[in-house]
Amino acid sequence: MKNNINNVVLALSVSLCCISPQVFAKTSEAIAPDLVLAKVYKKRSDISRYWVSEKLDGVRAYWNGEQFISRQGNVFHAPAWFTEGLPTQPLDGELWIARDSFEQLLSTVSKNDPVDEEWQKVSYRIFELPDASGTFSQRIQQMKALIDEVSSPRLKLVEQYRVPSHKALMARLDEVVSAGAEGLMLHHESAPYRTGRSSDLLKVKRFDDAEARVIKHLPGKGKYAGMMGALLLETPDGIRFRIGSGFSDEERRSPPEIGASVTYKYYGKTKKGKPRFASFLRVRQSVLEQAKLQ
Repeated sequence: MKNNINNVVLALSVSLCCISPQVFAKTSEAIAPDLVLAKVYKKRSDISRYWVSEKLDGVRAYWNGEQFISRQGNVFHAPAWFTEGLPTQPLDGELWIARDSFEQLLSTVSKNDPVDEEWQKVSYRIFELPDASGTFSQRIQQMKALIDEVSSPRLKLVEQYRVPSHKALMARLDEVVSAGAEGLMLHHESAPYRTGRSSDLLKVKRFDDAEARVIKHLPGKGKYAGMMGALLLETPDGIRFRIGSGFSDEERRSPPEIGASVTYKYYGKTKKGKPRFASFLRVRQSVLEQAKLQ
């Protein structure tokens, strides 16, 4: 009997030694937050009833009063000095550095051991107060008061402003996109806080975008011989399609790795659900960065 127990203990020890460190890293997971999600904007006449803000090119982060959590329930390991002074009430916003700095930001927030020098460039830009009462207009005032109260240099409010018409909205969209922004967001002034996707929150862009996983590198031909010619991608719904445009020569020489999550833009979908005129935008997460966020 004693020998059998020893054998079981030995087998368990061997099994634990063989488990990938990524399995243990999953202890950093939290419950995925239920958040407000946007629908796509379509021309409407009541545009004056919406607050407008820039669609930041950052990483969405839910602050639960103790730590930052991604939409998928992964914890962002921010330095203690970064979170010091943040309120205990929940916040919704984006970890952000600047326009055209997404890759730098993702590298910073993906590390389990945060690097102080990198986080010095990051701010937390909030645009919602989860579970707060009142209309969105009232919550804007609550967020302003909260920021004044905590006086944290890292906590900032995403600027909210008005535009009078669809024409003015499109002019503003062109202005921010030409300056490097992703687009605009519209939040209805009277909206209560409610999670899920609704017309309370709308995203305004010149094109649609989405994420998919890299399945295969397809070889290039002609001037791209010896390089990647296209990527075979798979959407979360299991739809597979190719994209062969939007890449720089450097990206074709060193394409996104198999399994990486990439963002692509497109203009509508076919009857079979495949994106039309899809082209590459950027690597959203590499396989390594995904592992670090698990």
